[in-house]
Amino acid sequence: MASGTARYLRYILFAFFGLAVVYFISSSSSTQRLGNLSEFTKSGILSQAGKNPQAGQKPADGDTNLSTETTPNTPAGLPPATADGPRMNATFVTLARNSDLWEIARSIRQVEDRFNRKFHYDWVFLNDKPFDETFKKVTTSLVSGKTHYGQIPVEHWSFPDHIDQDRARKVREDMAQRKIIYGDSVSYRHMCRFESGFFFRQELMLNYEWYWRVEPSIELFCDIDYDPFKFMADNKKKYSFVLSLYEYVETIPTLWDSTKKFMKAHPEHIAEGNSMGFLSDDGGETYNHCHMWSNFEIGNLDWLRSKAYLDYFEALDQDGGFFYERWGDAPVHSIAAGLLLKKEEIHFFNDIAYYHVPFTHCPTGEKTRLDLKCHCNPKDNFDWKGYSCTSRFFDINGLSKPEGYENQQD
Repeated sequence: MASGTARYLRYILFAFFGLAVVYFISSSSSTQRLGNLSEFTKSGILSQAGKNPQAGQKPADGDTNLSTETTPNTPAGLPPATADGPRMNATFVTLARNSDLWEIARSIRQVEDRFNRKFHYDWVFLNDKPFDETFKKVTTSLVSGKTHYGQIPVEHWSFPDHIDQDRARKVREDMAQRKIIYGDSVSYRHMCRFESGFFFRQELMLNYEWYWRVEPSIELFCDIDYDPFKFMADNKKKYSFVLSLYEYVETIPTLWDSTKKFMKAHPEHIAEGNSMGFLSDDGGETYNHCHMWSNFEIGNLDWLRSKAYLDYFEALDQDGGFFYERWGDAPVHSIAAGLLLKKEEIHFFNDIAYYHVPFTHCPTGEKTRLDLKCHCNPKDNFDWKGYSCTSRFFDINGLSKPEGYENQQD
């Protein structure tokens, strides 16, 4: 009995000893984990900027966002991402209505996340009606640069005096019967005329030299780690695009006639070494309807405000095709760039991945897509399809097409 009791006591002692060891190890491990967590917290890696509700906020001052010194959501203890070197005198510009708020909010997030959070460029919003406070409050909270809001003068968003209203109405009725897209829309025609000849003359836009046009519900699929404005300036570019295609013939039946009349009246404006080969297959006799899609464009405002461009717009405006037909700003900008600029002054941004319904530009080249963290499907890329004019742009400029373009032609 005595020996059995002794054995039991030894087992109990061993058990207590084992439990003590387990407890000690567990306690030490937990202390170490808590210590490590404390060190991460101290270094700011797990801290979120904005614990102080004032951090990163931008005070409202009328229609302008005045503070961009800190980037929202930058981890505490880490400096905000900034551009290297001075920024260009540039702005984003958006034509929108109050009802477009949530669609343009989506676009702003795309632009900020992929590019502007590192550069903090301004944003100009234009509307033919006053912007409401909700639109201003939401967009100001999303933009890392300054925001400005302008109302378009009535004379820039109305029928000019020389337009025959009855004739214009009959054109709209006819286009509606033929089911031409936006054929019966008055506001769409005002928009096309405004984007063709007036957005760059708005008071707020006069403060800038460069612009990047952004529309509601667009997507940017890849990181943009450099400054396209600076690229344009450094390389003497004045106009750029990411998508090109053929225009609806029914909307511009006499646009080229008006253009030819302008070329004859103003030969001094036609640039040597221009891009006529992009616009015409027969040396300028007829228009092949190729144009660069203007819902994305980065360009030089001084060029748009030049006598050459203004003379071209005024000639078109007098002919009345914005209302007697349905001339779009995309072919107007494209023809102007193609004729008034040297071909090397126009740039195609392969590395800026972009979507606007229904077309996608997804960079050609797997390495480019991986390096830029792109999330677009290369099968959706429109560049080399039969209805795109981008291949023509490469050909007339003697440019080598990106590796892999052959696989995207179908």
